[in-house]
Amino acid sequence: MIGMDQAAIWLGASILIMLGLISIVVCAVVINNIVSNYWKPITIFTRESFNLFASHPQNANDPFANITEEEYSKLARHLEKLRADATKVAK
Repeated sequence: MIGMDQAAIWLGASILIMLGLISIVVCAVVINNIVSNYWKPITIFTRESFNLFASHPQNANDPFANITEEEYSKLARHLEKLRADATKVAK
């Protein structure tokens, strides 16, 4: 009988640990989706993720080295809007 009690405890603990891990993963995904507008997506197990030296050392200090055309156009529109607002305030 003692063996069955230990097996039941082990099974219950395993189920509770897995439920805890699942809830942690779900919370991490929800938080990531909420604040994902502020950074680029993280790619895991893709071809790019295995390339450790993707950016060249000469581009290490360049903030626009890895920016896409779409991101650059959004940034340019945002900067133009800020410049227009600044000229309105200055006048």
